Amino acid sequence: MLLLQQIINGLMLGGVYVMVAVAFTLTIGMLNFLNFTIPALFMISAMMFWATMSGGFGEGFDALFGSVLPIGAQWVVAVVLALLAAVLCSLIIERFTYRYMRTRYGDATEHAIPLVSSLGFLIILEHVVIMIWGTDPLSLESPFGSATFRVGGLLIGIPQLISLLLSIAIVAALHQLLKRTKIGRALRSIAENPDTALLLGVDVKRIVPVVYVVTGLLCAIAGILFTINYRTVGPYMGEQVATIAIAGMVLGGLGNIWGAIIGGLIVGLLEALATYWFGADIVKVPIWGLLLLVLVIKPTGLFGQSAIGKGKF
Repeated sequence: MLLLQQIINGLMLGGVYVMVAVAFTLTIGMLNFLNFTIPALFMISAMMFWATMSGGFGEGFDALFGSVLPIGAQWVVAVVLALLAAVLCSLIIERFTYRYMRTRYGDATEHAIPLVSSLGFLIILEHVVIMIWGTDPLSLESPFGSATFRVGGLLIGIPQLISLLLSIAIVAALHQLLKRTKIGRALRSIAENPDTALLLGVDVKRIVPVVYVVTGLLCAIAGILFTINYRTVGPYMGEQVATIAIAGMVLGGLGNIWGAIIGGLIVGLLEALATYWFGADIVKVPIWGLLLLVLVIKPTGLFGQSAIGKGKF
């Protein structure tokens, strides 16, 4: 029974990894660019959500929102601010990494500078948060409390279950957007070949930012759900989640959205089982060990293709 409980816990945790893995998948699958600022977007949204709900912006902000607004409206403000912060940061990153390099050199993906500059944004955002709130973990009191229900002898947290279902629903909606809408076709054409897409009339300068907006939204939703479920935030939380989400993305297959879903659930499940059997200190060893084993057998991952952007969306 304990083993089955850990499996359930792992799937719930995997719902958060799914969102971050899909965020990585979009940029690497469509733009051939590994965006290292995704951990920062996840962290910024979580910190903004925590600060709005816990008075982290100071007494003036708390007096304006915390004491005037009812708790339901305060949650809405917290979610909106977290989403806006992540999207704004993501667009700034797009402007000074991918777009700048494409304007100057013609193809941002042929140079290492966008990757390095995105890593620079990650470090800058982390240290801005450290300057404001410090390095200590910060806790949030969830209004859900310990909302759970039992199925037989198994304990299932309602917020965790909602997070898992919401994550899969959002990714499924994203898949339909890419498959069936005009903007989705434009994005898929850019994934195939940006230069050819430009010749065919796709406005690459206006479409590429959409990838960054969606990436920011995915990271923000993941950060909010993580904060609600696990009630702890900190400046380095994004790196901790992203390292496992990257493993899930590669395990599922680079650039494959449904592969990222399966990979995210697998690494969440493996993390919970590894913690149960061996303890939290070595939890990343079995995750990355499985990843290396899969890559030796199938270098493209479980559902990957041989070329980035080819027929995955």
